[in-house]
Amino acid sequence: MTVTASTSEARSRPVQIWLVAWACALAAVLAVFLLQDRLPWAVNYPANAIVPVADWVSALMNLIKSNFSWLTRSITAALSVPLDFALNLLAKNFKIGRGADLIILPRLSWVGVCIVAFLAGRAAGGWKLGALVGGCFLYIALFGQWTSAMLTLGLISIAVPFCIVTGLFVGIWAWRKPWAERLLISPALDLMQTIPTFAYLIPMLLLFGNSPVSAMIATAIFATPPMVRATMLGLSRVPSEIDDFSEMAGCTARQKLWRVLLPSARPTLMVGVNQVIMLALNMVIIASMIGAGGLGYDVLLALRALKVGEAMEAGLAIVALAIALDRLSQAIARNHAQGHVYQEVSPSFWRRYPNLTLAIAILAATTLLGLFVPAFAAVPKAITFTTAPMWKTAVSWITINFFDTIEAFRVALILNVLNPVRAFCEGFPWLGAVFLLGLAGYQLGGLRLAALVAALTIFCAVTGLWEKTMATVYLCGISAFIACLIGIPIGLMASRSDRVEKVVTPVIDTLQVLPSFCFIIPVVMLFRVGDVTAMIATVAFAVVPAIRYTNHGLRQVPPALIEAAKVSGCTKRQTFLRVQLPLALPEIMLGVNQTILMALAMIIICAMVGTRDLGQEVFIALSKADSGRGIVAGLAIAFIGIVADRLFNAWTAKARARLG
Repeated sequence: MTVTASTSEARSRPVQIWLVAWACALAAVLAVFLLQDRLPWAVNYPANAIVPVADWVSALMNLIKSNFSWLTRSITAALSVPLDFALNLLAKNFKIGRGADLIILPRLSWVGVCIVAFLAGRAAGGWKLGALVGGCFLYIALFGQWTSAMLTLGLISIAVPFCIVTGLFVGIWAWRKPWAERLLISPALDLMQTIPTFAYLIPMLLLFGNSPVSAMIATAIFATPPMVRATMLGLSRVPSEIDDFSEMAGCTARQKLWRVLLPSARPTLMVGVNQVIMLALNMVIIASMIGAGGLGYDVLLALRALKVGEAMEAGLAIVALAIALDRLSQAIARNHAQGHVYQEVSPSFWRRYPNLTLAIAILAATTLLGLFVPAFAAVPKAITFTTAPMWKTAVSWITINFFDTIEAFRVALILNVLNPVRAFCEGFPWLGAVFLLGLAGYQLGGLRLAALVAALTIFCAVTGLWEKTMATVYLCGISAFIACLIGIPIGLMASRSDRVEKVVTPVIDTLQVLPSFCFIIPVVMLFRVGDVTAMIATVAFAVVPAIRYTNHGLRQVPPALIEAAKVSGCTKRQTFLRVQLPLALPEIMLGVNQTILMALAMIIICAMVGTRDLGQEVFIALSKADSGRGIVAGLAIAFIGIVADRLFNAWTAKARARLG
């Protein structure tokens, strides 16, 4: 009894100390806010103390541009060769010679590409997948989006192999050199994944000009990190017995890597390939702003001109392409994970690769046929149709009949929720935010985490971006909160009912493959531009991790513990509240962390619809080609994401350790 009492007292003492510390910290911040007339520098960062980091970055970029223009021109020339080939093959025609000697070779026939898409799907996942993939490409053709979609696909077809090869070699290096992974690669990957996509475009635009090459390089930088992480994870998970066996067989280090370890890690590597494809597609859409063209450019032009129907059609074509590529790459990854690797050895190429041989033959035949039958070369306008007038009519009907309801909801949301939260965030003392976040970092991860969190927060203030930073925090925070408020209960219901899970899973899978552009279009139709539109689009984009991780966490609770609770006489409610929920809480909080990061990524895209935050700062910098302004704003956004990620990860690690 005495030992138990003293143990409980020892456990409660640190909790009491931290409660007192937080009470004192909050009281100090409140005092600073109330005394802001006497301590204005502690509430609003002094303008005369702003560090001109943006000017330094601009000067550095101009120095690089002026002294290394030969290098950027060489890179552009080298990369434009495969890129031009892919674009000519899929979307344009090959033009050889000039003037009277000009010879035009046709691009691949749309009929052949649709048939090959069907064959690829059938080979990877059967007739159903073949029908889905082929149907998506046929849909793109019949809706008149073929050329734009092929421009997008051409960029992806060059960017994705580059990302895979680069990510594979960097991942191998990181796996072999833990110090490099810890000191160089992990921080670089964190920055690459948290810096907003718009911020990638600015240095690319400055160094490589307004061209598809710039878009491809930006896409490669953004989409490479998943492959690096998948390579490190896959190699680290190879069983030690396989490693030992390869050494006993007399393999050299190179043979062991390429013939034993990498083939054993293939399932994880294929998951990384799938993620690279989806991120590349998302980035190529955004990169349309700096010369990539394609479907993203069509959406951008339609949104700027407020042509709702055209924007919706281009957005749906993006969705069709995303679903086709995602399902196809997932099926290939699944086949590798299950060991569906064909080992047939045959001297003839067509017997060893029958599907590939058939695809090449179909593409060649239909393309040659296109020289004589125009309907095979280009999609005939007679068989295409458009739903743009239908979308426009539908939006007009909703606007006319439900304008008062929509407007009342929008105004009520702005006046009663958004404006008060925004005023609170923007009026919060910068010094108080640094102090409270540092205290949270110290409690969760010690002095190192506290110093990191405080330093990243101070950066946002000393660069003169504090007000914009807090505007971003307000919109991202409220969007993530609502997404969790919706997603966690849905995930809870899915975990307790297989029938609900079967309904929810395809919905969240579809939401996950939709590029971020596509979430803005329908919301803009109804709510116009502004913070409400940004919030609703962000909630729809960020709700998926909250649902998925909640469902996964609750289903991962060991059945033995649930049975033990039932045997002990616990009701269903007690079993859930006292056993399942505490054990699933770390997983659920990981989902909350991912929801915040996805909300932050989407908020930046929403700068296109009139938000006034760091995303707008990056957007303005892009339009003015101001590299310093855009990169510093992008770093501020990245640092918000890193602070949230590190704090939530530290909390989750503590919770896991406490629960064993």
